[in-house]
Amino acid sequence: MANSNLIPTNPSGQPAKDDPSAKHDPFASLRVANYRLYAAGFVCSSTGLQIMSTALAWEIWDRTHDAFLLGLAGLARALPVILLTLPAGSIVDRTDRKRVLAITQFGFALVALLLAFTSFQEAPLAMTYMLLLLSGCVRSFNAPSRGALLPSLLPEGGFENAIAWQSGFFQFAAISGPLLAGGIIWWTDSTAICYLVTSVACVVFGTTALFLKPRPVAPRKNAPGLRGMVEGAEFIWKEKTILGALVLDLLAVLFGGATALLPIYADEILHVDAVGLGALRAAPYIGALAMAGWLTMRKGFNNAGRALLWSVVGFGICMIVFGLSTSFWLSMVVLAISGALDNISVVVRHVLIQMRTPDGLRGRTTAVNSVFIECSNEVGSFESGLVAQWLGPVVSATSGGVGTLMIAGLVAWMFPDLRRLGRLTDTAQDVVAAEEAAEPHRGLGTEGQ
Repeated sequence: MANSNLIPTNPSGQPAKDDPSAKHDPFASLRVANYRLYAAGFVCSSTGLQIMSTALAWEIWDRTHDAFLLGLAGLARALPVILLTLPAGSIVDRTDRKRVLAITQFGFALVALLLAFTSFQEAPLAMTYMLLLLSGCVRSFNAPSRGALLPSLLPEGGFENAIAWQSGFFQFAAISGPLLAGGIIWWTDSTAICYLVTSVACVVFGTTALFLKPRPVAPRKNAPGLRGMVEGAEFIWKEKTILGALVLDLLAVLFGGATALLPIYADEILHVDAVGLGALRAAPYIGALAMAGWLTMRKGFNNAGRALLWSVVGFGICMIVFGLSTSFWLSMVVLAISGALDNISVVVRHVLIQMRTPDGLRGRTTAVNSVFIECSNEVGSFESGLVAQWLGPVVSATSGGVGTLMIAGLVAWMFPDLRRLGRLTDTAQDVVAAEEAAEPHRGLGTEGQ
């Protein structure tokens, strides 16, 4: 074994990131107490929110059997994020990110508590949609605060490993959440209990967030007013590789996502109950969890752009097979494979954005990223529900898969820099800092880290 003293280091004393002899530590992030505290709260909150999402889908479908209203729930969650993203990102970059994260988690807890009350009282669905709008307002601040805070909880150079672990934690939560929701509904015949569990889980993350100790963020002179709000969007527009990854994810999931159709498939096509629905919702995350475990054990992609594009192609094929399937177990398998492929996209996109973004812009770029995520997931749910209402769920799912294949080819042609993207470590933040030092007057004016 080579002596660690012989490994080249950078000025901070860490092993040089491009040194092939540097040993990869799959558990590097977990050795950081700050990250462990964050991860514990994140798992609790994510599990609770998955429970709430599954319970909401089941309750709306059980009460209405209306695909349009099922898709409308996703739109209600997405609209506030789209409308509030610019001010939310700017506020996160100007204030204590840890405090914003804690406040948003307590906000989720309050929304879940109110949902429990409306469910107990069997209140009109209009109240449920109002609370979904409120949860969307909370989400518009939650995602930027989490995304901007996380890099400051870790030593420099440990972010890619942390994203792989966080993806795994999310997949674990996304597996256990729907299964727990299905079990709770089956055992108690009540979605209100699910919402109460969510409320407690979010309080846990809000509390742990208050004890985090992030590194101080280098001061940054932000432009005033609207100009400061749009800096994150301007940065992404100039970084064509990031823009291509976001466009790919937005359009692929917008047309290829079948999550909103799962209650319909469970009830009318696969003929399973709430437990079966929970299993179907968990299946993509089982595959994603397996992929996340594999990603933590490797150093990274040598051809990240190709991996990203081919993973989207595979995702589209899975959606076509799922749309045509009448077998519960075949549907479970293809959903699991789709989740594994989608996780490649998630890891590449998040690492790419954070490693190319100066610290003072992370809140705003993460806010813009959250708009793409919300548009693809929630507006995609609305689109799937709308097409299912008009043409049926099978046409909705299969046509979405075909659309995803077309989008992958189009993005590969429009963004050659994304297609040629190599190692994600080649896009580290110090490269951005060097570029900005060479172009001090290009308008983004940041001191970096």
